[in-house]
Amino acid sequence: MLNKDVYDVIVIGAGHAGCEAALASARRGFSTMLITISLDKIAYMSCNPAIGGLAKGSLVKDLDALGGEMGRNIDATFIQFQLLNQSKGVAARSSRAQADKYKYSERMKKTLFSTDNLSIKQAIVSDILVNDRGVYGIKTLSDEEYCAKKIIITTGTFLNGKIFVGDKSYEGGRMNDIASTHLVSSLNSLGFEPIRLKTGTPARVDKRSIDFNKVEAYKKESIRRGFSFETDILDDDKIDCFITYTSEKTHKVVRDNTYRSLYFNNKDKALGPRYCPSMEDKVSKFPDRERHLIVLEEEGIDSNEIYINGFSSSLPIDAQLTAYRTIIGLERAEFIRPAYAIEYIAYQPTILKKSYETKLIDGLYFAGQINGTSGYEEAAVQGFMAAINATLSIEGKEPFILKRDESYIGVMTDDLTTKGVDEPYRIFSSRAEYRMRLREDNAEVRLLNYGKYFGLISDKRYRRYLEDCTVVSNTIERLRNTKIRITDKNIVDIISKYNIMLGESITAYDFLKRPKASYSILEEMSLVDTLSSQLKERIWIEIFYEGYIKKEEQEIAKSNKLEFIRIPQDIDYGKVSGLRLEQVEKLKKISPENLGQALRISGMTHNAISMLEIAIEKFKKA
Repeated sequence: MLNKDVYDVIVIGAGHAGCEAALASARRGFSTMLITISLDKIAYMSCNPAIGGLAKGSLVKDLDALGGEMGRNIDATFIQFQLLNQSKGVAARSSRAQADKYKYSERMKKTLFSTDNLSIKQAIVSDILVNDRGVYGIKTLSDEEYCAKKIIITTGTFLNGKIFVGDKSYEGGRMNDIASTHLVSSLNSLGFEPIRLKTGTPARVDKRSIDFNKVEAYKKESIRRGFSFETDILDDDKIDCFITYTSEKTHKVVRDNTYRSLYFNNKDKALGPRYCPSMEDKVSKFPDRERHLIVLEEEGIDSNEIYINGFSSSLPIDAQLTAYRTIIGLERAEFIRPAYAIEYIAYQPTILKKSYETKLIDGLYFAGQINGTSGYEEAAVQGFMAAINATLSIEGKEPFILKRDESYIGVMTDDLTTKGVDEPYRIFSSRAEYRMRLREDNAEVRLLNYGKYFGLISDKRYRRYLEDCTVVSNTIERLRNTKIRITDKNIVDIISKYNIMLGESITAYDFLKRPKASYSILEEMSLVDTLSSQLKERIWIEIFYEGYIKKEEQEIAKSNKLEFIRIPQDIDYGKVSGLRLEQVEKLKKISPENLGQALRISGMTHNAISMLEIAIEKFKKA
C-alpha cells in the first residue's frame, strides 16, 4: 500500500541517534518522518541513565554548539552532576550527569511531537526500497510504503537482537522489546555484510532493599555547569550516588556459575566492549583483583530502581542475585530487572562516506550502533551529522565534514570510516591528537558558526555569542595593560590569603599564568568586571594555557598539509610503486579522501604515503 506523501527524509528508529536526526532535518525545514517500533520508548536509556563522561561530555557540548538537543534535554532532566578529572588539566575534564531516565525520555518525546515538519509513526520497517542503487522509500511489515529522498537508519541494538540470560536466549532489541529481523534481510540483499557485536546491562535493584548506611556517597562537585551553553550554572543535585565494592565471595559465586552462562561459553560469541566488561569477564581476566568498584545510581526521582553500575552479567538470575548479595550494602538486594547480555547486528563503518552516507546505496545513511559504536552520545552526534548531510545533499550542496582538529565528532567519524571496528567503539580523549583545542569550554568558538549556517542556532543565541567574544577579546586586552601593584595593601592582603607569590608588580594577564591564580581573585581586587562563570573560565584558559595552545596550533598546521592533498578516486593503487599488497587492499577497500586519512589506516607508513604522494602528482600530470 503506497502512501502518496513523499518525505524529504525518513529516519528509522527513535533512539538517541534517531531523535537528533529527525530534529535536525525538520528544524532545517525539510519534511521528515520518524518511524519507530515503540512510541513509548523514544530516547529510552536502555543501559546507564547518564549523559557525558570522558570525551563524551565534549561530544554533547559540540552537539549543542551545532544546534542539537541532547545538552538541553539533560540539563532539564538531570538528577546528579559530576565534573570528571576536575583536578587535572582542562583538556582532560569532562562533564557527566545522571538523568531521570523517564523524564529524559518524556521531554525528548514532547520536543519531537511539538516540532514542525516532523511526522512520527509507530511501525516495523521491513524493507529499504531501492531503484538503480538509490533509495526511494521504505516498506513496513504491514505492507505500507513511504517514499523519501533520503533515509537514515538508526536502529541501535534492534537489528536481529538476541538476549542472553543464563542458559536461555531469545530475540529482542531490549529485554521485553521485539527485535527488528526483517530489515537485516533487506540490507543484506543490498550487499551490506553484517557483523555481530555484544553489549550488556546490569540488574536494577529495588532501592528499599539496599542498606545505604554501609555504602559511601559520592563527593559533591564544586563546578556545576550545564551541557548546553544556554545553561550557565545547574541547580543542586536531586539525589546522591553511592559506591561499594565486590569481594572475593562475589568472585567465587561468579566463577562457580560461569559454566551456566550460554553466552559466556559460546565459542562464536560476538565481541563486547573492552572498557565495559561483564563481571564474568572481570573475574576471568583479572583473577588477582580482590575487588571491583560498584556504583549505585538512581534511575529516576520517582523510581525505586537502582542501576548497579559495574556488574553487567549473563549468568542465570539465581546466580546473579546470590552474587549481588555478597556486595556490601546489597546483602538483602531484590531485583526489579535482572542483568542480561545482548548480541546485535552492525555493519563495518568503512562502508560509509564521512557524511555517513553508505558507499553502496545513494541516499541511505547509517547512524549509531548500526555503525559499531556504543553510547548515547556517540549515537546522537552521528544521527545529527547524517541528517545535516542528507539535507545538504537534497539542496545540492557539499557534505559537512568535521576535521579531527575541530571536534571529537570529527575524530570519531574519521576513526570509524578509516579504521572500522573490531569491538563496540567508544570515544576517548586519548583518541584525539589535539585535545587542547577540543575542550568542552570552547565548543561554541569552534562550531557555533556552523550551527548558525544550518539555521539551528537562534538569532538571540548568536547575538549573545558575538557579545561574549567581544567581551573576552576586550577583557584579555585590558588584562595585558592592567598592573597589579603590590604596594596596595588591599591587593597584598588578597594575594597573601591565596598564598600566591609575587616578587614584583606584574600585569593582570601574567598574574593569571600563576598557579592558584584566577579571574575571581582579580574581581576581588576590583581590577576587572564581573563576568559569568563560563566567560571567566574561558579567559583564564586562554591565558594560562597560551603556550600549549600555540604549540598545538603549530602541530595542526603541519598535519593539515596532508589533509589538503586529495586522492583521485579513480587512482589505481595497484600501480603505485612501493606499496605492499596489504596496503593496496586496504586503500582500495576504504578509499581515503586525502593523504591524512590514508596515513591513519592501520598498516600504512610515512614511506607509503610519500610513494602515494608522488603517484598523485604523476596522476595529475597524466
